[in-house]
Amino acid sequence: MERLTKARAMQVSELSRHNFDKIINNGFITIHTIGDRKYIDSDDLYTFMQTNNYKELVEGTVDSRNSLNDLTGKDWLPETKSFFYQKGLGADSPEAQIEKLHPAPYSFQDIGHLIVFFTKKGMSVLDPFGGVGSTAKACELNGRICTSIELSKKWYDLSKKRLEMEVGEGASENHIFINGDSCAELLKMKTNSFDFMVTSPPYWGILGKQDQKVKTNRVANNLDTKYSEDERDLGNVKDYKEFLKILVDRIFLQCARLIKFNKYMALVVSDFRDKSDFISFHSDLIQKLNKEKIPDGGVLKLQGVKILLQNHKNLLPYGYPFAYVENIHHQYVLIFKKYKE
Repeated sequence: MERLTKARAMQVSELSRHNFDKIINNGFITIHTIGDRKYIDSDDLYTFMQTNNYKELVEGTVDSRNSLNDLTGKDWLPETKSFFYQKGLGADSPEAQIEKLHPAPYSFQDIGHLIVFFTKKGMSVLDPFGGVGSTAKACELNGRICTSIELSKKWYDLSKKRLEMEVGEGASENHIFINGDSCAELLKMKTNSFDFMVTSPPYWGILGKQDQKVKTNRVANNLDTKYSEDERDLGNVKDYKEFLKILVDRIFLQCARLIKFNKYMALVVSDFRDKSDFISFHSDLIQKLNKEKIPDGGVLKLQGVKILLQNHKNLLPYGYPFAYVENIHHQYVLIFKKYKE
């Protein structure tokens, strides 16, 4: 047994002065006195540190009024920051070999970040652009149920294979994978049936532009540079205004119809260049979607914009030495909520 000063006991237990005074006042820890000296019995402290009361003080508790997620107040607060850093496994990771086959994959860890905040365990998540299953994998790892729609049979097959290989045998059976066109498939689904929608849509025809980065990273390695050759593929729509109209009216507003009232949609997007024009894709989507009426009732309202920082990406000499051309090393996460009118 060691006799600890209050300051030392606070340091050992990693508790604030406020919380430490609370456990003393509640009788969990006793202050002993010898002469003028006050101390805490180390055995008493270590015994208390094994209890649920201590765990709640350190980790916090989930407020009984929190119907959105399973986070404590302590975990919730950092998630209100307007940015977070992209996480990835790295191209050489065994778990990245299927993901990197897709021309525009996104990290299941980043999607998991959003899923954990906007849902509770067991809730349902919709992704109308399923790709190679990043959302499905994030759902499986975090105890949510995914419905993933993917137009390309190749990516649809690989998304299920990915869960079986990277998570475990039978993992894909916990989720719904649909090989079809979201414009048609979403119409078949029941209004107010999902708890959350998250996706990263095509960025118009950006994949058709074989710049230096694409030639170095994909063409040289004989990897796909387009989603598909299907005429229904939004990446193959020639006109930007037509692309935006289909994406908003036939995909995102239908997704808004499918989520429950007071639930959220998160769209992971990036701005891009079309020859000499800079396309502010994220702001175009905000203008088209914010305060828009939803089929079957409700209105969609913008709640915030998070910046997903991609600080690991290599710099390329775009424009040098003649003009300013950005290296776009971030994405936007547009967060909308479905309200009753």
